[in-house]
Amino acid sequence: MVSTTTKSAYTDEQTAVWIRGLVSLAWADGHFDTKEQAMISALLNKDFTAEEKAKAMEPISADELAKVLGGDRDLAENFLRTAVMVALADEDYSISEDKMLQQYCQALKLKPDVLNVLRSTFQSIADAQPADGVESFPTSGLMPPNIDVDQVDVLHPVRDWLDRMDVQDPKIARLMCKMIPAQCPFERDITLFGRKVVHIPPLCKLNPLYDQLVGLRFRALSYLADDCKEDISEYV
Repeated sequence: MVSTTTKSAYTDEQTAVWIRGLVSLAWADGHFDTKEQAMISALLNKDFTAEEKAKAMEPISADELAKVLGGDRDLAENFLRTAVMVALADEDYSISEDKMLQQYCQALKLKPDVLNVLRSTFQSIADAQPADGVESFPTSGLMPPNIDVDQVDVLHPVRDWLDRMDVQDPKIARLMCKMIPAQCPFERDITLFGRKVVHIPPLCKLNPLYDQLVGLRFRALSYLADDCKEDISEYV
């Protein structure tokens, strides 16, 4: 149970619009399947009435979102950080997600510097790969293999910006715990006729922003456990 002494830094309207924005983004690339929809719907059952839950699952425009979240720069920045995390959580940063994030950024009157770094980095990798008809920017292979990522970290501004995310609302914290994977998918070998043909490393090694995802999830769990006195066993 959530402690009654814990009060969100946001209003109910702000939280509801925030979640609608994240759900709309999750739907943007067309990969928001029935299982994911059921998971989000079940999560919303904890915090919303049936009417509020149905509203939360409706798409929201960037302008509508900005009317509620655009008046406070810190609030807008925190929303955009969680939106970027949702776009990265499935290991695939798609063109449709990038377009929606740019729309959010413009409507909220935020500088698109971080999004431009993400876009240009993923686009450069996509351009270097053979065309396969898939409209997405894969997160794997983000840096060319002959470049030392510790020496040339083009994503440092993105890491720094994402690490400044502040968790201040239990509803949003629960959503982050659900939408960000609890653990890194295992590495594995692909074999053919008993012989190993390729080794796939754990996906956390392929996503250069995995540490930021894990960090946000940990802060959300800590907020629920320490500030809200909530049982977090279902998220771990």
